[in-house]
Amino acid sequence: MNCKGRAVLVVGASSGIGRVLALRLVRAGAFVFATARRRDRLETLLAEASAIGGRCAILAADVQDARNATAVVQACLNEYGRIDMLVLNAGGAPALDMRGMQAGDVLAYMRSNYDVAVNCLFPVLQHMRERGGGLVMTTNSLAGFLGVPLQGPYSAAKGALRLLIDTCRVEFGAYGIRFVSVYPGFIATEATANDGMPAPLEMSEDRAVNHLMHAIEREPMDYCFPWQTSWLVKLANVLPKWLVVRILRRDVPPLPVGARS
Repeated sequence: MNCKGRAVLVVGASSGIGRVLALRLVRAGAFVFATARRRDRLETLLAEASAIGGRCAILAADVQDARNATAVVQACLNEYGRIDMLVLNAGGAPALDMRGMQAGDVLAYMRSNYDVAVNCLFPVLQHMRERGGGLVMTTNSLAGFLGVPLQGPYSAAKGALRLLIDTCRVEFGAYGIRFVSVYPGFIATEATANDGMPAPLEMSEDRAVNHLMHAIEREPMDYCFPWQTSWLVKLANVLPKWLVVRILRRDVPPLPVGARS
């Protein structure tokens, strides 16, 4: 896709790679509609977009509520009259030890990484069906291919999202809707700083967004990076499971004294 003049809805644009990507899209000439929960962060994004002469609109909303997600999609349509591309970038999680969690804790992180995507995706798909096409890019994770230690709920949500998008390709492809799933490795963001999670081959937000822009331009169905981490994940999926479990257990710290188990 050539971004110039395209109407792009970016979900999860207040921080991290979502924010960097939104600004990069503005610089590329896209008409960006940015949403996230934190209004103050979105207002800063809007000011930066305006300073570089780009076109950007914002709406603060918690799209874990499906009604709010529908309102965001409608607001974008009111602003630009169409949605050419949807970027699903919301979510994330700190290091999470499930041995100290309850069911509600696990489900909360799965909602923030899966439900928000579903809530925004389906109103946009309805619009794209009526228009006869569009592009949906999902920022997934290599953790969606593997049960990563200290990221269990996050891995589960990303795995579910991976399968959902794969099925969407089959069922919505006849309407001219394309789907790009991006699978980063570890990205250094404000949310992950000093969270105690091992992060081999961690890359900056700017470098990660370089990859995202490349994926938007080329539109591969799946785009994994960096290649080293991607290769290790692929290897883990063909090795005997008992061996993979034994290797991954080395990254699991002892349960603190007095913690729930």
